[in-house]
Amino acid sequence: SNDNRCLIKDGILLAFAPCGITKYTILNSVTEIGHHVFSYCRSLTSITIPNSVTKIEGWAFDGCKSLTSVTIPDSVIKIGYAAFSYCSSLTSVYCKATTPQKLGRDSFYNNKSDRKIYVPKSEDSTVLKAYKSAEGWNTYADSIEEYDFDNE
Repeated sequence: SNDNRCLIKDGILLAFAPCGITKYTILNSVTEIGHHVFSYCRSLTSITIPNSVTKIEGWAFDGCKSLTSVTIPDSVIKIGYAAFSYCSSLTSVYCKATTPQKLGRDSFYNNKSDRKIYVPKSEDSTVLKAYKSAEGWNTYADSIEEYDFDNE
């Protein structure tokens, strides 16, 4: 990448050099965040995922102990196994998609105990109901709530 932090090949973010960085914005040329790319980036508190990303692979952010919040754009259709596991400071996950993404097992395992997953507010709570009943998401049903993204 131009910032010399990432190895990107064919739109897939394959490696990241954290070196004490706390905030990072993934480049718009990235369509997929590869396996283990940000794993154990312990100082990372904030990550911006662009709308170009369609997949977040397994363990992508595993062990990012300082990450407190993440927004998953509506372009993402797949979140892999344990993608955000052991992010022990993660309190807020904002999912902008109105249709639940394919979610791998343990994607949000061992986050902060009061972690909330926010999904788009909709008429008759249809989006909320879809997330709470979708495979994988139903594991986190008690922490899924509606959020009005239009008033951001």
